[in-house]
Amino acid sequence: MIKVAIFGGSGYTGGELIRILHHHRNAEITAVTSERLAGTPVSDTIRNLKDFHLNFEKPDLKAITKKADLFFLCLPHKTSQKIVSHLNKAGKKVIDLSADFRLKDIKTYKAWYHNEHLYPSLLKNAVYGLPEIYRETIKSASIIANPGCYPTSAILALAPVIGKNFVDADSIIIDSKSGVSGAGRKPSQPFMFCEVNESIKAYAVSSHRHTPEIEQELSNISTRKIKVIFTPHLIPMDRGILSTVYIRVKKNVDIAAIHKLYREFYRSEPFVRVLNNGLYPTTKAVAGSNYCDISVFLDNRSKNNNVLIILSAIDNLLKGASSQAVQNMNIMCGFDETEGLMTPSLFP
Repeated sequence: MIKVAIFGGSGYTGGELIRILHHHRNAEITAVTSERLAGTPVSDTIRNLKDFHLNFEKPDLKAITKKADLFFLCLPHKTSQKIVSHLNKAGKKVIDLSADFRLKDIKTYKAWYHNEHLYPSLLKNAVYGLPEIYRETIKSASIIANPGCYPTSAILALAPVIGKNFVDADSIIIDSKSGVSGAGRKPSQPFMFCEVNESIKAYAVSSHRHTPEIEQELSNISTRKIKVIFTPHLIPMDRGILSTVYIRVKKNVDIAAIHKLYREFYRSEPFVRVLNNGLYPTTKAVAGSNYCDISVFLDNRSKNNNVLIILSAIDNLLKGASSQAVQNMNIMCGFDETEGLMTPSLFP
């Protein structure tokens, strides 16, 4: 049994972490922090957790550090940096759900997040927490940079083919659509019901902060510099991400061979499901679960412009955040990787 604490537990990702960990056989939640709600019952704010009986605490670093062995940070970028440094010095394991330790280049971090990184030396120790790619490194990590939601869906979609000689890695276009929960729980006019209902819109076109994260990881996998065109969209649903990824391929590529490649690549992965030919991933099929569903299609009508189309679907709050964080915890601590995560998706 490991003692865990959650910094910033009043938001959507914090609430999902509590929900999963509360019934985890190998974890005990010993503290949940919230600056604004300190002293109030967690269950008063996260109303689906009526059997969870802790109160929110102020994020007193010295006091909270003594209460747990592993810490989840559900905090805004920049806010996590000092906390991660403190916990690391105290010999604690940390899983950071912010972007503070995802980007290895501090100049890239500053350019996209408009803040200085105060602890660049810690970046060398931080492991990008995508289990399907970095499982062996995660096992011995003390700091995990939990991936972003859009990058999780895009990287898993492309990982089996990126770097292969039959694809044009300079042609990647990623079109992603996310539910409103991806914007967080803090009230904001653009995400009010009347603003998003019965509407769909693109945002942060060519400027979304997840772009360098996607490019960094695809470059690592392919061993060459990758640039992508990434456009996110907001759609009027609570949760979920559907990504449609386009990449040019050579004419003589067979879709059956590509499908086999994906099945082989993810053969031993408990949470990636490569769907049968002709089936389409849906956000409904993964909602409330840690699964990523993937399908591949080939548009080969043109002589010189054949395109592989990859579809991936995840729950942005779970495989895109909280349940992936628990998956990382399981790996770090030597637990069964699927512990607490085998809940099927919600339907309908």
